[in-house]
Amino acid sequence: MTETHPSPARSAAGLGREILDIARTVGLALTTALALRIVLFQPFTIPSSSMEPGLVTGDYIVVSKLAYGWSRASLPLNPPLFEGRLLERTARRGDVVVFRLPRDPSQTWIKRVIGLPGDRVQVQGGQVFVNGQALAQTAIGLTWDHDAPDRRVLAAEERAPDGRRYVTYDGGPGQPGDDTDVYVVPPGQYFVMGDNRDNSLDSRFPRELGVGLLPAENLVGRAKVVLLSWRPGASILKPWTWLDLQWDRFLKPIR
Repeated sequence: MTETHPSPARSAAGLGREILDIARTVGLALTTALALRIVLFQPFTIPSSSMEPGLVTGDYIVVSKLAYGWSRASLPLNPPLFEGRLLERTARRGDVVVFRLPRDPSQTWIKRVIGLPGDRVQVQGGQVFVNGQALAQTAIGLTWDHDAPDRRVLAAEERAPDGRRYVTYDGGPGQPGDDTDVYVVPPGQYFVMGDNRDNSLDSRFPRELGVGLLPAENLVGRAKVVLLSWRPGASILKPWTWLDLQWDRFLKPIR
């Protein structure tokens, strides 16, 4: 019996087809992932403690872009393709939103929506009032700040007008932002605050320092869930820290 061997040219052609198939598969996977990231969902890592205790530094969250429709802020790099929002939906009081910072759209921040267009918002003695009505609060008790264990704070459950409940932190009386003027929220804008009330530069502060009033077109999407959470010091550039996780924060819904 005589064995036959493929010619070098035939072997090279087969290898080329195999490489091309692999490239097509990888390209399709990357295109699909990019499309999902642009249109449906986008991950973010929480860089600060302004939304404690619901969100802490190191949380890896998923943001829904379907929630409010799409604007240029929803797209990578914030390209100047169009103005306004496509298929716009209004955020609700109590929503936790990711947005591009008005004074520097290269930065993405996260806060809670407190005031809608037309609302009157004021903070007096650390108590939030919307249209003259105080947001109901129930004290939980003193606790230690998750990201600053030497800082004592008062945890309180706050209730949005639609009945949604979430927990806030208060660092004590007389803090910056505890007493404000009345803010009337213009059309197409929102008033947002951090849940860690005395550790958040938000709509209580002018745009040069905090958020100021937030244009609706700056919304990226609504924060939905904490997938997982890394402990301080972990980094994608340090493979030995990849499993240094806060195990109690897996798959936590964002309230």
